[in-house]
Amino acid sequence: MKINFLGAAQAVTGSCYILETGGHRFSIDCGMHQGNKEIEKRNLNMDNYRPASLDFVLVTHAHIDHIGLLPRLVGAGFKGKIYATPPTMDLMKILLLDSAHIQEMDAEQRMRRNQRKGRGAPSAPAMERRGKAVPATHFPPVERRAAMMEQPLYTTEDATATFPLIHAVQYDTPFEPAPGIRVTYRDAGHILGSAFVEVEYVEDGKPTKIIFSGDLGRPDQLILRDPSTGGRADYLFLESTYGDRDHKSSESSREELAQAIAYSYKNREKVIIPAFAVERTQQILYTLFLLREENKLPADMPIFLDSPLAIQATEIFRQHHQYFDEHAKALISAGKDPLSLPNLRFSLTSEESRAINTMTGPAIVISASGMANAGRIRHHLRHNLWRRGASVVFCGYQGEGTPGRKIVDGAKHITIFGEEISVAAKIYTIGGFSAHAGQSEILKWLSSFDGKDTKVILIHGEVKALNALSGIIKDTIGMDVHVPSYLEELTLAPGKVMVPVVDEAKAAPRIDWEYLLADSRNLYAEFQKRMETAKEKSWVAQTDLRDRVLDLNRKMVEMITEL
Repeated sequence: MKINFLGAAQAVTGSCYILETGGHRFSIDCGMHQGNKEIEKRNLNMDNYRPASLDFVLVTHAHIDHIGLLPRLVGAGFKGKIYATPPTMDLMKILLLDSAHIQEMDAEQRMRRNQRKGRGAPSAPAMERRGKAVPATHFPPVERRAAMMEQPLYTTEDATATFPLIHAVQYDTPFEPAPGIRVTYRDAGHILGSAFVEVEYVEDGKPTKIIFSGDLGRPDQLILRDPSTGGRADYLFLESTYGDRDHKSSESSREELAQAIAYSYKNREKVIIPAFAVERTQQILYTLFLLREENKLPADMPIFLDSPLAIQATEIFRQHHQYFDEHAKALISAGKDPLSLPNLRFSLTSEESRAINTMTGPAIVISASGMANAGRIRHHLRHNLWRRGASVVFCGYQGEGTPGRKIVDGAKHITIFGEEISVAAKIYTIGGFSAHAGQSEILKWLSSFDGKDTKVILIHGEVKALNALSGIIKDTIGMDVHVPSYLEELTLAPGKVMVPVVDEAKAAPRIDWEYLLADSRNLYAEFQKRMETAKEKSWVAQTDLRDRVLDLNRKMVEMITEL
């Protein structure tokens, strides 16, 4: 068995693992890379995926960092089956359509921005198709690169073409997606419909079992059942998002949310909650329901769910309540809806969203995206982040390079829509709402599996978390641990040492800091030479130059502070 790590290796986005055995080639997940511009460039290259040669895809759950490249895969020639649980199947459809719409709108904005700057490819074909992909060969060679950069990652047509390929599978029901490969989905307890995947096959006469944890949930979290446990595996691919720390309890997290609400209510300002549309939004609604039951939610404080996608996802949760835990089912049987509140208002249109920012007085605003790097939440942060008395509640993982991560890490200013915004609101980071297992929960789940002969491959985590979890597993459980890197190829053969191969130059090209710093020095020297000319300009022109230099200096101070 050979495995290629095309994402979520020493990182937490872009989950995709290509497996090859017995003449079959298939994928566990196919997620979008999210983060800074360099990370997101990985979404453009389909060469490593070789879509046309993939037989099938096994989807663990419906988060974009696990499914977000499926339409691109289909657009590039994939024609096999995509397997997922029924709730995941329903959530995938709304999430992929939403993602495609974002890709199209972003591409159109890039095109228009380039046109206003007087560069970029001719716009007529793209405008005719309203942002849909136009082959780069339609443009002259000189303009071809610009044309490619203006295209959406995929279109709504690509997303829609993905749906007929999705096939529903039930928990705990083995099936064979290809001869000689047996797959079973188990409840991962992460989000509605999430699964960890067991893959069994025979190679060189030896039966082998691999488990992919997907994203592992937490016991006793709201709405969902606890993750399934136990069994055996030769290799266990284990997520490590929070491998270096534990979460607060759900009770203390609920109390901390109540404090944020009380703080902003007292100051007549808003509580802004960036929340993932799937699972996190529903957890927040459930928590607000419980706070209301405890008389800790002001009765006159409106709650806005400002995300059409989250509104759709909440309805899908209601349709699949048979997957809820016993407590949530009991509430529903008693005629209570834990995902609804008397003062909850849905904002479907852009006009309704904008109206939230013109209203005065306290309110709770739940909006996507959870990492504040897209969607309507950016508008709410732009209008409220600078307000003393407002509060911003981060209740999920914030990826490296995202605006949410910068705010959580203590940034004093952040740029939103090209405007520098001061961070004056009170920032709350509430880990207890996380749908990911914390360190002790991961270890407890891992310990439920039989035998120390299981080899553990740690995925879906940043280096600090991976290293911490790796050391503990080796020391306390005694299992062998391997931490793969991006684009690594790993050969698995039971009873033999795992053999990793990775092209470092391709996976992480060296950054030539010496050249960059020398170039900066040369530019500054040239700037100093020209300052004599600047002093001869009018006083008004000089003040303009002065302000631009001050802007450069401020940015340099921010970089120095980050370092």
